[in-house]
Amino acid sequence: MIDRFIDPRHPHEYYMQMALSEAKAAYDAQEVPVGAVIVRNGAIIASAHNQREMLHDPTAHAEMIAITQAAEAMGDWRLQDCILYVTLEPCPMCAGAIVQSRLPCVVYGASDPKAGACHSLFNITQDERLNHRAEVLGGVLEQECKSILQEFFREQRSLGKK
Repeated sequence: MIDRFIDPRHPHEYYMQMALSEAKAAYDAQEVPVGAVIVRNGAIIASAHNQREMLHDPTAHAEMIAITQAAEAMGDWRLQDCILYVTLEPCPMCAGAIVQSRLPCVVYGASDPKAGACHSLFNITQDERLNHRAEVLGGVLEQECKSILQEFFREQRSLGKK
């Protein structure tokens, strides 16, 4: 089912490692370490990480930036035939953008019990009332994706930051 979207030369873990590299860049920039890549025909056409602090923009999530980059790269807002890999389950805003951009497939690492909108709290990406649905696979490199977030927030608490 979901594997029909994947390049047989590279498993989901390969692309999630690329998303984790973006998450590490976010960590180094003191941003919540979430990374995303968008793949089409086996090639990464977009890669991004959270930039809310740097841009002073609440919408500057990794997924949103990657979706914008991919649309520009394709010259079309419809991201059919693409896969979004993201280290954390998308929030409602990002899940809405996934639906609007017609992404057919989302692969995420760690679940988000506080804001997840693909499985945990909501299921926006597969809501039959909407005009588009995306297949979703969670838990790819889950421990690695979860660990970088836990380390970041542990460090932030030790520094007395919010």
